[in-house]
Amino acid sequence: MKDVELRGMFSAHTILILSVLFATFAPSLFLDDFSIIGTHLLWLCICSATVAAASIIVHSLLETNAVPNKKNSFSHKLSKTMKSCLLFLTSCLMFHGIIVLYGAPLLVSFKETFLFAVLLSTFTTFRCLCVRGPNVQAWIRVFSKNGALSIWDTSLQITTISTLFGAWLGAFPIPLDWDRPWQVWPISCTLGATLGFTVSLVVAPLWIYWNRKHLTYKCR
Repeated sequence: MKDVELRGMFSAHTILILSVLFATFAPSLFLDDFSIIGTHLLWLCICSATVAAASIIVHSLLETNAVPNKKNSFSHKLSKTMKSCLLFLTSCLMFHGIIVLYGAPLLVSFKETFLFAVLLSTFTTFRCLCVRGPNVQAWIRVFSKNGALSIWDTSLQITTISTLFGAWLGAFPIPLDWDRPWQVWPISCTLGATLGFTVSLVVAPLWIYWNRKHLTYKCR
């Protein structure tokens, strides 16, 4: 494990954290009455788009998805982009279905549920696309036991689990009779997922740094 890789991860995660903060606070400077709770669906769109754009930029600069001996032709890049878009859309639909199975409204709040699914996909699937490309087998390997081949794979494991765990915890206040605005579906879940994602961006590089002597990655 090289120190330059850790420094790159620290920088990348810092930019991603700043993108979440930007999506949360910057729009209020340009949009009237903008707030996470008051205009939650708009915030979901802005946050997802901002984090996705930041992910593309940082991983392109760091070349975390660089694969040797592959064609760099326009047709290859176009095919890769199309496959990535298809996988992201599939992820959104799968998350939407899972959320509904866990008790979310099927038709009454379809837009809210789908945008929540988009946010989860941005925090999890989109980062897999940036790090490992549109290779589902590589994703399965990353999340299998001892499947991480780099610090970026370990980071994916931590951020994905933390995001989903935060979303799950965020569901607990919804049925409570507190009559708070943030209990409206899916505000507390999206806030939990976002908080889990942001915290994991801090924890992941620190955990890897503290355990770097015990982490060994083998090429497969």
